[in-house]
Amino acid sequence: MSTLVIDGHPDAHSLTASLAQRYAAGHGDARVLALRDLDFDPHLRFGYRERMTLEPDLVDAKQALHDADSIVVAAPLWWGSVPALLKGFFDRALLPQQEYRYSKLGLPEGLLPARRGRLLLLADTPWFAVPFTGLPAQTQVVRNTLRLCGVSSVRTTRMLGVKGADTATIARWLDRAERLGAIDGSRTRAPQAIAADAASSSVVATS
Repeated sequence: MSTLVIDGHPDAHSLTASLAQRYAAGHGDARVLALRDLDFDPHLRFGYRERMTLEPDLVDAKQALHDADSIVVAAPLWWGSVPALLKGFFDRALLPQQEYRYSKLGLPEGLLPARRGRLLLLADTPWFAVPFTGLPAQTQVVRNTLRLCGVSSVRTTRMLGVKGADTATIARWLDRAERLGAIDGSRTRAPQAIAADAASSSVVATS
C-alpha cells in the first residue's frame, strides 16, 4: 500500500470525511481508514502500566500503518485538540517498542517506515485569529505524534473559518484536497517507478 489516509472524524457526513475521500480519489493509490468504522476501545485503560489486548480492527490498522509509504491525517480542531476518537486511536495504536522507542539517551526513535505525511486540518478559527489562538492540534499531530513515530516530513494543509465558509469555498477546498492527493501520489510513485526501472535494467543487463 502506498498511502494511508486516516479519517479522524466521528461523522461520516462531515467535511473532514469528504476531504479524506477526495484526497484518496486524487491520489489513486491510497486507503482511507475511517476510525468511526473501527471496533475498538479508545481508552488506554491502564495507561502504559499494562498492555491492553488489541482488537482485530486495531491489529489491521497497525499493520496498515507499517505498510504505508505515506500517512495522511484528516481531522477537525476541537477545543484546541483533535476529536477524542482520533486521540484514542493514537493512544491505542501507537505503542512503545512497536511504533516508537526511546534511545539510551532518552531520545525518541520512530519505528514507522513512512517518512512522508500530511495533515488536513479543519477549524472554525478564522485565519486572522491564528496568531492569537495558535493551532495546537497541528503541533500535537505533526510534531508530537507523526514525527515522533518516524514520519519526519509532514506537510500541513489548513482549512480555516469552516463555520462561515460558503458553498463555493467548500467546493474549492474539496478540489484542493483532490489536487494535493494527485501531487502526493506522484511523489510517492516516483521512487517506486525509478526502482522498477532500475530492476528492469538490471534484468536486461544480466540476461
